[in-house]
Amino acid sequence: MTRVHPDAFADLVAGRRIASVTGTNGKTTTTHFLAAALRTALGTDAGRLVTNADGANLHYGIASALAKAPHADLAVLETDERVVKDLIAHGRPEVLVLLNFSRDQLDRNHEIKFLARSWRDALAAAGEAGPVVVANSDDPLVVWAARGASRTVWVDTASTWTADAALCPQCGSLLQRTNPSEGSPTGAWDCPGCDLTEPPADYRVRGTEIELPNGERVASQLNVPGAFNVANAACALAAAVELGVPVPDALAGFTTVRSPAGRFAVAPIGDSLLRLVLSKNPAGWSESLPLLGSDPVILAIDSVAADGKDVSWLWDVDFEQLRGRRVICSGPRAYDLAVRLDYGDVAHEVIGDIADAVRSVRGTTVPIDVIATYTPFQKLLKMAGLR
Repeated sequence: MTRVHPDAFADLVAGRRIASVTGTNGKTTTTHFLAAALRTALGTDAGRLVTNADGANLHYGIASALAKAPHADLAVLETDERVVKDLIAHGRPEVLVLLNFSRDQLDRNHEIKFLARSWRDALAAAGEAGPVVVANSDDPLVVWAARGASRTVWVDTASTWTADAALCPQCGSLLQRTNPSEGSPTGAWDCPGCDLTEPPADYRVRGTEIELPNGERVASQLNVPGAFNVANAACALAAAVELGVPVPDALAGFTTVRSPAGRFAVAPIGDSLLRLVLSKNPAGWSESLPLLGSDPVILAIDSVAADGKDVSWLWDVDFEQLRGRRVICSGPRAYDLAVRLDYGDVAHEVIGDIADAVRSVRGTTVPIDVIATYTPFQKLLKMAGLR
């Protein structure tokens, strides 16, 4: 569409109430949460809502989703990190959710600070007309980017991944972390070299609960696993409240989200029963590996454009936690993964073809966990009839 009509994106985002969700990890699930919250609140008026919650988050994907719903005046848009500045300029979103920054597709996004700067500059240019920003206070780069916003709602996501947040994005000093607690397992961060510091949070993740600005704690009661999804839900809840959704309606909506765009779906493929998990970068793999409950497990790796061609990130993931299980390496870069597992003393076998790997675990009565990067994950969804 954008090739035929180059201004389609700008034209289609104009004149709607927009909530945008962006960040390296969690965009799709958080978009599903927020859209579900709004549908619950809208009830019979849910037809007013349009979303691109299945991951088409570049200019053409957003334009395509909006073109199919010309009369929808409310849009919840998953937005690629590189598209945020254009959405702010042309769509004037009412709410912008900034989840996190981490290394992802290193050949495409060479330096994540450049992306953060583009967000910061776009928010500053929008001024008072810019969006309310719902931002992850645990992520120094997000906090630095959000400084351009006219108003920010902070969410303490109780993050555990800090490998991409060692240095201050403002002055380059080594960040300090203090006082680990229930809500901050790695400790609050602060820069000793400038005024950048972790801001006080409005919403806080507390285990499986979310603490509201008034101090009340509510149960997340999600049907998708992982502490990272509680964090996604907390951000979605803050955004939903800013859009006028009552907290009970938002929480009820979250319970309807079970396998967003196939993530965490349990599905048969032939005689094999699988649970499908998508992970695209070291932060995502570090969050997903502890969820694996099966033995064996399948790990599927590729490195085409959609996955990121650089697989050096494999060395940043703690695969050692898989010792003692049967681990099957699959996908076109299975041998790169196998080398990493060799160095980690993780016993494994290589079955390069993903269909053969799936057949190798047939006949099980409990789901076998599969973690895959984007391209093999899409192939698995197709094999399972989910796309």
